[in-house]
Amino acid sequence: MTRKPERLAVDGPAGRIEIAVDHPAVFPADGAGEAARGIAIVAHPHPLFGGTLDNKVAQTLARTFTELGYVAIRPNFRGVGASEGAHDHGDGESEDLVRVVDWALGRFGPLPVALAGFSFGAFVQTRVAKRIRAERLVLVGVPDGLVTGGRTYRTEAVPPDTIVIHGEQDETAPLANVLDWARPQELPVTVVPGADHFFHRRLQLLRDIVKGQWKA
Repeated sequence: MTRKPERLAVDGPAGRIEIAVDHPAVFPADGAGEAARGIAIVAHPHPLFGGTLDNKVAQTLARTFTELGYVAIRPNFRGVGASEGAHDHGDGESEDLVRVVDWALGRFGPLPVALAGFSFGAFVQTRVAKRIRAERLVLVGVPDGLVTGGRTYRTEAVPPDTIVIHGEQDETAPLANVLDWARPQELPVTVVPGADHFFHRRLQLLRDIVKGQWKA
């Protein structure tokens, strides 16, 4: 038995934060409550380039976590959808995700918290991981250094069990950049042959990689 995603609002430092809550894929039919394994916060790509909580990669990550038994929460960054505030280049967005984590722990109880993000959302999650105790991270299409559009990222180092997935033909965040970021950390990167930044026609493979590595 499954539940439809909820659309809610959380009070954040810059105003309302719109979130979508995806519940675990299986929960008790008697309505006695959901036996969630944990909470997964899923961050979407750059808001100034069309990124929203409805992004296909973000949705795929959320669906993957619900299949693993997590409550998956997808916030809209500042200025996107019903979220208030203005884009803050990762600073305010990190604050907002920490606030969403606090809200989720208050609603769903003291559960492990996983952090997942795609593109700009992955960059933000590396910063959030410095501020909360995360069970594990999943980062897809991580930007570091110079990327398309002349933007530059200085992405934080992450724990050694972080799952990092990148497209071989990523035209936005070059593969060479993420390898340069990962190399001094001795951090493995799973490269999907032929995949572009948005993993077109490879979303099922993305889900399978996360599920396989999460259980490892």
